[in-house]
Amino acid sequence: MTRKLLKRESAKRDIIDLAGYIAQDNLDAAERFITAAEGAFQFLLQTPGAGARREYLNPALSGLRMWPIRGFKKYLVFYREGPETLEIIRVLHNARDIETIFQTDEGM
Repeated sequence: MTRKLLKRESAKRDIIDLAGYIAQDNLDAAERFITAAEGAFQFLLQTPGAGARREYLNPALSGLRMWPIRGFKKYLVFYREGPETLEIIRVLHNARDIETIFQTDEGM
């Protein structure tokens, strides 16, 4: 059975914002980032359980997993797996206060 890839609006916004930030210094790197992010999503879609499980105090975050984007190791994909879906929740830089971001994220 093929799982379906779902991207939350917040994740789509993250990718655009991060690519824009990277493009300020290097347009080619920004394009590579977008390609690498999409590659990470496809890898996760085909490799269940690949990412590290994350534990947060907020019970709404249960089941959240994390995976670094190849070639951009400081950028992390946060996602949830379901039997038929892979949901991309956010794409964030590892220096951010990730737990606080998730606590204030309305969709969580």
